[in-house]
Amino acid sequence: MRPSHSPDFLAEHARLTRRWFLSLATGTIASGERPARGAAPPADALAGPLAKLEPYFTAPEDFRDVSRGKPLPHSLPAAKKREVGLTRETWKLEVIADADHPPNLGKQFTRAGKNALDFEDLLRLGKKHAVRFPKIMTCLNIGCPLGMGLWEGVPLREVVWLTKPKADLRRVVYHGYHNDDPKQLFRASLPIGRILEDYGDLPPVILCYKLNGRWLDSERGGPVRIIVPEAYGFKSIKWLSHVILTNLAHANDTYAHGNNDIDSPLKTFASTLSVPSTGKANTPIPVTGYAQVGISGLSKVQVWVSSNAKPWPADDPYFGEAPWRDARILPPPKKWGGKLIGDAIPKDTLGFDTKTGAPRAWPMRLCKVHWATLLPGLPAGDYTLRCRTVDARGQGQPMPRPFRKSGRCEIEAVKITLAD
Repeated sequence: MRPSHSPDFLAEHARLTRRWFLSLATGTIASGERPARGAAPPADALAGPLAKLEPYFTAPEDFRDVSRGKPLPHSLPAAKKREVGLTRETWKLEVIADADHPPNLGKQFTRAGKNALDFEDLLRLGKKHAVRFPKIMTCLNIGCPLGMGLWEGVPLREVVWLTKPKADLRRVVYHGYHNDDPKQLFRASLPIGRILEDYGDLPPVILCYKLNGRWLDSERGGPVRIIVPEAYGFKSIKWLSHVILTNLAHANDTYAHGNNDIDSPLKTFASTLSVPSTGKANTPIPVTGYAQVGISGLSKVQVWVSSNAKPWPADDPYFGEAPWRDARILPPPKKWGGKLIGDAIPKDTLGFDTKTGAPRAWPMRLCKVHWATLLPGLPAGDYTLRCRTVDARGQGQPMPRPFRKSGRCEIEAVKITLAD
């Protein structure tokens, strides 16, 4: 997709850049070196990198895949997929009580009882209850998102209520199909309160069957998967087959055994997309990137260029005292990408205005946003470019949760060498 950026944006960027250069005439840039003197760069200096930005939404086939299983369930032959319920025609969902920590339920849905929910049952629920919302999918232990999608399905609470729960229900555990091998089973869980209520205007946890307006394919976890809006990917279990209602008081997610923080929501962080590794001295450097807008929101993206000849003090590991400068957060795109039908946001999508189709707020929380900046020309030498976010509470990345167990959000460092 070729992103659309209005002449107003380019003109405003040129004006700000020109003012930036003028303000630097009596000071120093972030690296401590003086910028190149002379006229401000042309307004189209960023046009090339902006034109090459990735689409806002990711086409389903372009998502990165970190699926588990040997063999991977989505790689099974078509006949085997039909046999084990990995097609829309053969999918079944058991909704049952935990035998070891039983809740008080009025009803269960099982294959043995021949009343397990099928895909048509889910679509019937969807006629009244279906929701769709944008969400970025990120692995807890990978430093970049897997893809940005528009997910659609039925709130999990609608299925929970079908069991007529009465008491002693504290948690919902769920898992998908994993080759009928107990050692490969991958499960996640959530407190019942999060299933029944959407805190802080979060979208609901859903049984998802569509991505970007199209049926969820097998590689993305279809026919049905869980999507937890505020969570990392391990909570959004693929190839859903079982929902287990329990009175267990604690989480028992598979990821807990890997020394992970299984309750951390998405973090806010920034990364680069386009940075030249080499360049000409005293020539402006265009830079583009993206930011993941986590649970704490986003107010700024900032950049800082430092000379490699001047080490940073070890007692400031998160560069809190560095002379960061604001980059430009780009506006919503005119072309959304992701192979959306008609390249349009469907009506009644959460987070979007029903009449105009425009985002109600920007940047959208739990999504991504693109940013850009034009670095001033620098003398010949070796430099490091860093970028970071500042969240809606004024906290600079990687704070307030700098620890990797709860999701990667290190400050990225990109080397740049400039020559005369």
